[in-house]
Amino acid sequence: MSPLPLFLLLCDLLDLALGYLTVSIEPLPPVVVGDAVTLKCNCKTDGRMREIVWYRVTDGGTIKQKIFTFDAMFSTNYSHMENYRKREDLVYQSTVRLPEVRISDNGPYECHVGIYDRATREKVVLASGNVVLNVMAPPTSISVIAADTPAPFSRYQAQNFTLVCVVAGGKPAPLVYFKRDGEPIEATPLPEPPAGGGSGSPESRAPRNLLHRDLDDTKVPKSLAAAAAATRGGRGAGTAEPPRGLAAERGPATEAIPETVVSREFPRWVPLAEPIYYLRHAQAPASDGTVEARATLTWTLNPQIDNEALFSCEVKHPALSMPMQAEVTLVAPKGPKITMTPTRARVGDTVRILVQGFQNEVFPEPLFTWTRVGSRLLDGSAEHDGKELVLERVPAELNGSMYRCTAQNPLGSTDTHTRLIVFENPNIPRGTEDSNGSVPGRRRRTFRLVLVLTLTVILELT
Repeated sequence: MSPLPLFLLLCDLLDLALGYLTVSIEPLPPVVVGDAVTLKCNCKTDGRMREIVWYRVTDGGTIKQKIFTFDAMFSTNYSHMENYRKREDLVYQSTVRLPEVRISDNGPYECHVGIYDRATREKVVLASGNVVLNVMAPPTSISVIAADTPAPFSRYQAQNFTLVCVVAGGKPAPLVYFKRDGEPIEATPLPEPPAGGGSGSPESRAPRNLLHRDLDDTKVPKSLAAAAAATRGGRGAGTAEPPRGLAAERGPATEAIPETVVSREFPRWVPLAEPIYYLRHAQAPASDGTVEARATLTWTLNPQIDNEALFSCEVKHPALSMPMQAEVTLVAPKGPKITMTPTRARVGDTVRILVQGFQNEVFPEPLFTWTRVGSRLLDGSAEHDGKELVLERVPAELNGSMYRCTAQNPLGSTDTHTRLIVFENPNIPRGTEDSNGSVPGRRRRTFRLVLVLTLTVILELT
């Protein structure tokens, strides 16, 4: 016999003794949270099946959690394999069904298969396959906010404005982009800021505010215009600079007070061209395995063209059939609605003046400042910040006093005035209250009256 046929015969005998085993797992496309998933493990062998075990692999492969076991020793489906020396190619398929996958089900899975060695029942031949289950989750929330608000309105100096789009609950991270009035915004991308700031940080490459230049004197308040004229005419050593503050801008005696003044006049140097937008993306992993994505859009605000502009943040994600979006309209405040309680204030009452809303939807959140026309507030301060002004124990001297509420955001400002009418309090005699509305001498006079009556009674008895 030639050597070649003898070699082939030995190979056949060795293969007959050892048998063979191949294991493969069908690949899976990405799935969405809530879907039903079936893991399929295919194995082909000519040996006798011992067991099939499924594992879920966690912690980078260091932990394997057994999720399914098939033991052929306790199965009656393989009685035809009692003659295990008979060569027969068999194909097995083991399936594991996950009815509603969760984010926590994401990761690798392994299928381990064991068969008996054809030469002996004591030895087991092992093989395995693996597959990675990629579970996606659509974003659960999207919102657009304005950074660094509330912020004041600046008429003569350009300022940066930033919109922040926050998208939470997605896996993987979504694609976030902005639109203005329905048209995509072409923005200059900025890298994600590093952990530590420095001179070379991306913040130094962010858009900077425009400088003061070519101020339009027709739109400067009179007090500022007078000061500028004195400066241009040459200020001598003995020329005093006009005082600043409340007295510098308005006379304490009289003042013309319109009902509402909306300040949206700007110097003629403010550019009317399309602004340059800057876009930065940032991502932060959440504890549930999802990702919070933030996109910031920054540009130099121009209230003339940006007021009433519609900005939308849109999100594309493989788990979404259509984009998610959130919209905001940049609007300056207009027509604050002011209420006063009590509606009929009396001497000694605590009066609350509150801004309840506006004639329009305002964005971003406005900044509220209260002042008293021609004088200081009851507590002696020049102004008060907040939506509500509280006047405690109002005295009669505040009757007819006028209060100004200035509501402003980066798009504009508006002034609204309300007058306080204080009525007499029958429980407080006229002229007996102090500047805070209290009656310090009332108890003293009552005591004197009681003392006089007591002395009169004693004299009559004697």
